[in-house]
Amino acid sequence: MTEDQEKLALEILGKSLDITVATIRPDGWPQATTVSFVSDGLDIYFGTDANSQKSANIARDSRVSVTANAPYRTWDQIRSLSLAGEAAFVTEPAEMTRVGELMLKRFGDEIAKQTSIDMSQTRIVHIRPKVLSILDYSKGFGHKSDLVLALPV
Repeated sequence: MTEDQEKLALEILGKSLDITVATIRPDGWPQATTVSFVSDGLDIYFGTDANSQKSANIARDSRVSVTANAPYRTWDQIRSLSLAGEAAFVTEPAEMTRVGELMLKRFGDEIAKQTSIDMSQTRIVHIRPKVLSILDYSKGFGHKSDLVLALPV
């Protein structure tokens, strides 16, 4: 990945209001769900109910796909990314603290309004991208760059 590609991918994540996460259901069909998220570089984190279908799907098969779309008004402004990655539940206290800080920074006002979130029933999911595609229509209709990432496991 070039420095410009990484910069664009980080810009897209920074401007995206939410992401769509696709997991694999027990019957093999994909399940796509929109979630709020935070990112740390290209690593993505989101919270989900411990008893949700997403949690069960990830516990059984950690492969996920994600899309993120930066807001746009005209087609030549479309910038989005699609990635395939591995999802894992965050269990390490230091990582939980770091993700909590990222969430407070991004969603502080919204988190403060929530009174019904039971954190004992919430799982934080970490997605580490393995393959990334960047869509950038400023370079032409349908322009896409496919990248295989060499991220540490």
